[in-house]
Amino acid sequence: MTIKLLVLFFTPLLAGLMVYLVPSAKGNSFKLLLVFAGSYLFAITVTHILPELYRQNHEVELIGLFVLAGFFLQQFLEYFTSGVEHGHIHTADHEHDHHDHHHGHAHVHQKSVSALVLLSALCVHAFLEGSMLAQPVTMGFGYDVNAVLLGIALHRAPAAFALMTVLATQLHSKQRALPHLIIFSLAAPIGLLISTYFVELELLSETGLFYLYALVCGNFLHISTTIVFESSPEHRFNIWKLGVAISGALLAVAVEYLI
Repeated sequence: MTIKLLVLFFTPLLAGLMVYLVPSAKGNSFKLLLVFAGSYLFAITVTHILPELYRQNHEVELIGLFVLAGFFLQQFLEYFTSGVEHGHIHTADHEHDHHDHHHGHAHVHQKSVSALVLLSALCVHAFLEGSMLAQPVTMGFGYDVNAVLLGIALHRAPAAFALMTVLATQLHSKQRALPHLIIFSLAAPIGLLISTYFVELELLSETGLFYLYALVCGNFLHISTTIVFESSPEHRFNIWKLGVAISGALLAVAVEYLI
């Protein structure tokens, strides 16, 4: 568990600190990284996590309900985060106008949403992500927790960078934004520790843990598909983004079937 805790904490922390070295991440390279992470997360969810959930749980009809609940829970959270958890960086009014025109997303709230509300919503999501790594033995021998950990790490890195970029502008100081980054970095490890503790004390049953996994799967599906689909505004074909997306999916398939 120690390795998982360290990865969950230091990945977003170090990625967020990159804001001190990289003034902006609005270039094509950052977008391609988002596409790769989103594609991997989507593929590992549909080829690895969901099949294992259905294989291990006899009440399969309820798994889908919790996946749907997780999907719409993430949609609700994004009204408060404006898409920061999937790498959206919007700090200027003209950027709001441009992206709202093309995407119709909730970015109009970025200026009005306080740093505390933004951080709280992101921490709820991160907390649930961390719980995804608790007690993998209940998922059977076919469940590769390291594959899931990689997906979470790939996703949390750009999210942390986006958080620091947005808050540094909102709070007019990178130093003021730093405590928020530390709290965000702690959220997923705390989710892992608490969910593991609840399972060990039998406060959370095996069935309850399955449903929690299904809820987080819904989160993953929403975030990953949003990243991949929004990477091509107006549905314009981009061979580079398509190639990166396929590469991310193939990595997930390789992790699932070859490693």
